Amino acid sequence: MNEAAREEQTSRVAAGSRRWWPWRRVRTRPGASPGTIVIEPDLPPPWIRVMAYGPEGLFADEQGVSLERVHELRGSQPVLWVNVDGVGDAEVLRRLGEMFGLHPLALEDVAHVQQRPKVEHYPGHLFIVTRMVTLEPDGVHTEQLSMFLGEDWVLTFQERRGDCFDPVRERLRDGRGRLRKRGPDYLAYALLDALVDHYFPVLEGFGERLEGLEQELIGTPERQTIGRVHAAKRDLLALRRAVWPLREGVGTLLREEGGRITAETRVFLRDTHDHLLRIADIIETYRELASGFVDLYLSSLSIRMNEVMKVLTIIATIFIPLTFIAGVYGMNFDPDTSPYNMPELRWRWGYPAILAAMAIVACGMLLWFRRKGWLWSGD
Repeated sequence: MNEAAREEQTSRVAAGSRRWWPWRRVRTRPGASPGTIVIEPDLPPPWIRVMAYGPEGLFADEQGVSLERVHELRGSQPVLWVNVDGVGDAEVLRRLGEMFGLHPLALEDVAHVQQRPKVEHYPGHLFIVTRMVTLEPDGVHTEQLSMFLGEDWVLTFQERRGDCFDPVRERLRDGRGRLRKRGPDYLAYALLDALVDHYFPVLEGFGERLEGLEQELIGTPERQTIGRVHAAKRDLLALRRAVWPLREGVGTLLREEGGRITAETRVFLRDTHDHLLRIADIIETYRELASGFVDLYLSSLSIRMNEVMKVLTIIATIFIPLTFIAGVYGMNFDPDTSPYNMPELRWRWGYPAILAAMAIVACGMLLWFRRKGWLWSGD
């Protein structure tokens, strides 16, 4: 594993280990000036990628560029998309804010990567906060995506490298569809739509995870099963926190009156809003299923306990008459004293007869339990 991959894995593990405890993250000192940027120590440094395009077929795609190059490319094409992977450098954030006229409060939210999805209006631009989700073996991971929509540019800030926007980049490179013919508002819609569509495969994988849990609960649940159920409920809560505010934010974009979102783009945003409604319904359905898994776990344990108790009770019931017979013939009566003192002790076949009688009693009780349906009644 190379150094970059090791750093990426370390940062993801660190983010995943604390994703449920946002109050443990670095926070601005109480009483600090509004707009103060505080960087978390484990966030990677910025890596900038720029794509510039227009309807005339002009196109530029440069990776790992400097801030000076971003300044040179601004205005060279009708639409400029600046994507910043990593917000671990406050100076870079400030310089980008000065270059594009970003509001200090919005930049503060970019650095604090546990923001609630929202849409805010600032002079000269819109500020959109969303959350990207990925389903990994240890659960659902969310990552903040901050987006600025200006007059002829779109800025996106991600916590670390790796996203779900490769289909959008391919459409820009190939010139397919209407993306390169529209303005920055349509690019912002395309990015939101790709992010929302990425929820569906995550939910599909999560549905398979719930199905496996259900089969395990119905079959032979273990002590660790209830822990996996609670982990699934926490993941669903994280998905709900990401989707429900985003649904409100897209609704705000549909009602936007500042002229940043054109009427043509609102038609497509309605489709994204409909997708979010479907995702919210799926999440609520999964949450109800996961809540019922606790009752199913307790019911499975109760059924297994009842089965164990039934078997033990049947075994004890079978041995009651056998114990009685053994106890009777275990009494120390002398047959020489009286002919009524257990004459069976003098019989030649007395011992085999008693064993045969005990076996007949046991088999008879087993057959009777079988006819009652108490034994071997299920598959």
